Amino acid sequence: MKTANHQIADLLSKRKIEKRKSFAVLLDPDKVNLSTFPKFLEYAAGHGVDFFFVGGSLITNYAIDKLIAAIHEHTDIPAILFPGSSLHIDPSADAILLLSLISGRNAELLIGQHVIAAPLLKRSGIEVLPTGYMLVESGKLTTVSYISATTPLPRDKPGIVACTALAGEYLGLKHMFLDAGSGAQFPVPGEIIAAVRQAVDTPIIVGGGINSFEKADIALSAGADVIVVGNGIEQNPELLSEIAQCVNSYNRKLQSV
Repeated sequence: MKTANHQIADLLSKRKIEKRKSFAVLLDPDKVNLSTFPKFLEYAAGHGVDFFFVGGSLITNYAIDKLIAAIHEHTDIPAILFPGSSLHIDPSADAILLLSLISGRNAELLIGQHVIAAPLLKRSGIEVLPTGYMLVESGKLTTVSYISATTPLPRDKPGIVACTALAGEYLGLKHMFLDAGSGAQFPVPGEIIAAVRQAVDTPIIVGGGINSFEKADIALSAGADVIVVGNGIEQNPELLSEIAQCVNSYNRKLQSV
């Protein structure tokens, strides 16, 4: 059940300080089978998933409320909104990643949608996580790049990405999200993650194209605090177990130090 005790920002900050890693599963309402969803939730909880991100760039079947209700009924895992627009706000969520697309120059996604969302969020009482959202070139045009009408940051220019993240931190954003996009051909390079890790003190979330133990390990070793997997699990359900194993093995190494 949802409670007011979920302090997601404090939890992310605490885990970053402790160098503990987290695993988030991104749930696209258009791709979730509600009849089998409870079984999936139990499977995810049994493998130590830390967060569910709910949402996406384009949603044609609005079932966010049903997904969050099922998450709260079957697990104690926080449900965090990953909104594509202000239309995707649901007050039943535990928190929302309030994404400012700092890698692009689309004013609607830098501040415009946020102005519309602000009074809704204030009334909802859900925890707001101010997040600098950066798209990184992934080898193909992704849905988020197309919908946002922005050009991703070049994957071979770590300095540009690091300066973008640093600017976001100076503007007061508390979390950084590096995303190659759903269905990315290539994940965010380790060099990019490492450059951002050196530049900012915020927790770093990394998603897009993480479809193997090895790619998850690269992201974690480079400095990601949270890795996000969505599309890969839809294509290969066993990937959830594989990524969970990577995150758990990383955290076990910390305990043995």
